[in-house]
Amino acid sequence: MSPRVRGALSAVLILLACLLAPLGALSTWAMYGIGDSGRYEAAMEPLAADTDVREAIAGAVTEGILREVHVRAPLQGQVHHFVRDAARSFTRTPAFRTAWQAANRAAHDAVMRALRSDRDGAVTIDLAPVTEQVNRRLAYDHMPLANRIPVAHTEITVLPSEDLAELRKGFPVLEVAGFWLPVAAAVLAVAGILVAVCRRRAVLATGLGTATGAALLGAAVALGRRLTLADLPPDVSPTAVGAVYDALTGTLRLVSWALLALGVTVALIALLTTAYARRRRASRAPGQAPAEKPTRVRA
Repeated sequence: MSPRVRGALSAVLILLACLLAPLGALSTWAMYGIGDSGRYEAAMEPLAADTDVREAIAGAVTEGILREVHVRAPLQGQVHHFVRDAARSFTRTPAFRTAWQAANRAAHDAVMRALRSDRDGAVTIDLAPVTEQVNRRLAYDHMPLANRIPVAHTEITVLPSEDLAELRKGFPVLEVAGFWLPVAAAVLAVAGILVAVCRRRAVLATGLGTATGAALLGAAVALGRRLTLADLPPDVSPTAVGAVYDALTGTLRLVSWALLALGVTVALIALLTTAYARRRRASRAPGQAPAEKPTRVRA
């Protein structure tokens, strides 16, 4: 194989490896970070202490309760304030954290079942357990209307039906890509370095390409956050959704930073070793003999 063919083949292999590296990180995160029930619950658990998330849950529960209670106009403001305070108070209790974990577990299981089945319709979770706890809190505070408040089934849409149909098309591919894309990226990178005429230069290109892909992955996560918050309904809290987004993509951001650091480190090592090799070759090269000065020959 000629050096030109080897150089072109090495460049193609390294380019493919650098393209697959961020895609592999993304698919692995989606499959084993979000798709795994334990990791998903671990990511969502700290949000039970987040002020914005608690406020959003208290607001949703309050609206669900008040829809089931018919209060005269002069008392609506007072009842709303009373119910909202009770809901806020409940979100600070250990019982809320337990309910939050149960709701997230149910939501995750519902989404995964919907992706693996042919059932149509939006995926929702029911806040009835939280509503029941708020009702008990109101009764404990001797609110006159507490006994008249039914346990409302306040449903929150986790995955709209149109999004479910789109995700279901790519989910089988994601299950396969989550494992094989990172493996393919590593194999292609090693093959590109072994085929290259100048392996140090190939390692340098691999490091820089990996760092560039990682930077693009981090930028895509940030752009996804901005687009998600820009497309929210008016009654949804952007700060609460932002907190959920940050919690779910925390591992992906960490992986992007790790890939960026790895790529920069590999590139620096390649640069340093190349400079050292050149200096060592220059020191070993034999010095040129000084040119003899011309002499005049007298007759």
